[in-house]
Amino acid sequence: MLPRAASYQSLVDGFSWDIPARLNMAHEVCDAWAEAEPDRICLIEPDGARISYAELRAMADMLATHLAECGVERGDRVGVLRAQSPWTAAAHIAIWKLGAISLPLFTLFGPQALQDRLQDAGAVAVIADPESSRAVRALRDKLPDIRNIIVPDAMPLDAGSVAPMAPADTGPEDPAVLIYTSGTTGGPKGALHGHRVLRGHLPGVELSHDFLGHEGDRLWTPADWAWIGGLFDVLMPGLALGVPVVSARMRRFTPEECVKIVRQCAVKNVFFPPTALRALKAANVTLPGLRTVASGGEPLGAEMRTWGQRALGVTINEFYGQTECNMTVSACGALFDTPPGAIGRPVPGHEVAVIDAAGRPATGEGDIAVRRGSASMFLGYWRNPAATAAKFRGGWMLTGDRGVLEDGAVRFVGREDDVITSAGYRIGPGEVEDCLLTHSAVASVGVVGAPDPDRTEVVTAFIVLKPGHRGDPALVKTLQSHVKTQLAAHEYPRRIHFVETLPMTVTGKVIRRELRARAAELEGAA
Repeated sequence: MLPRAASYQSLVDGFSWDIPARLNMAHEVCDAWAEAEPDRICLIEPDGARISYAELRAMADMLATHLAECGVERGDRVGVLRAQSPWTAAAHIAIWKLGAISLPLFTLFGPQALQDRLQDAGAVAVIADPESSRAVRALRDKLPDIRNIIVPDAMPLDAGSVAPMAPADTGPEDPAVLIYTSGTTGGPKGALHGHRVLRGHLPGVELSHDFLGHEGDRLWTPADWAWIGGLFDVLMPGLALGVPVVSARMRRFTPEECVKIVRQCAVKNVFFPPTALRALKAANVTLPGLRTVASGGEPLGAEMRTWGQRALGVTINEFYGQTECNMTVSACGALFDTPPGAIGRPVPGHEVAVIDAAGRPATGEGDIAVRRGSASMFLGYWRNPAATAAKFRGGWMLTGDRGVLEDGAVRFVGREDDVITSAGYRIGPGEVEDCLLTHSAVASVGVVGAPDPDRTEVVTAFIVLKPGHRGDPALVKTLQSHVKTQLAAHEYPRRIHFVETLPMTVTGKVIRRELRARAAELEGAA
């Protein structure tokens, strides 16, 4: 845990990574606490249920034993297709205990998105909740590697009959979790992380909550635990630090339900994606009693930060990172003021710079990059060494974002790639394009983000139809439904424009910058 330093610089100067030679996250987030303080509460549900570390360990041990009996071995990939619940936490812990690799999956995924990730990972089993298990079973004939679909909710838990299982003897570089990116160019890429990834997140998580771990702290996020922001910015850090985590599933974010959860569960610390904050602002919501609010995924802007101070009673601490290397920059209202327009300062332990094409510090705008050696940095892309190599420039990992470093603070300028940021989700246009191309009416398509005041961007598709098809409102709804059901509800194109041709390079690639300009023009006219 970070010391509550007198200054940011003293924290940076005194920091060093504590990464032991043998490390297993199952021990960090569960077993260590279960041995030291077995009755300590780690998970809280809105219905009043309280889960202790001893109970969580029993759940994980029972599940790990079952996985081993099913033939899951060290290095195997096991999907976790579940919404927020204690069993979801136990599922990851059980997988890590075996030295296997957990594969977080969104319950919002449609069949194609789910199939693509399970196939690419070569998953041998899936731990699902009752509802999601049906989606996997429907794909069994297309997923021959899947040997077992496990629904732990239906398993009777008798803690007294569960034999404790010691975690596998793993090191910090041993693979632990495979999290898929948004698929910016073609299909999504699997970012493989080692057991050190949690320790790499802790300093940033603590800073973004003004030194998380105060007496009475209680942590929650409406974000899905399948996202790195839910799993490693909230759930696992809370468990590791001994801060109770609220497990409250929201099928759809509403300000009313959010207020109910915060009050019912006495939440003190929240990670809100910017879209959730905008929804709260639009509903004129106030949330007194919070100690900290952190936000990440896209820039908030000065207006939202001012509103947060007034309506939430706290300074919203923004943070920055990505699936490949997360929690590298953060604000911390308890330690320093963040200039308007800036995200925050580099988190101790992470060397963050803005570099030019030669890998030198840029004068003005450049590429935001993180020095090799950050503990939260990925091991590489799953079975994709070429993409891994392209991610680096010398000793720096490129984030793909442009920024400026001013007086030690990082200011985000824009994305270098084509990722669409909509309602807090990062959406890869390639995956949406591929899905639309599977429809019989679509000849070619280009997908971009169009500016939107509420969602930051909206997914916008420019479509060339095959002969014999007419671009009418009925086809728009059909294509939107196609993407919703095959990928995920948040990825469907809210705007569809039918065009005769797409702007293309000589090598046959869509020139997205021209489409973005056209999309912005159309949005402005609307």
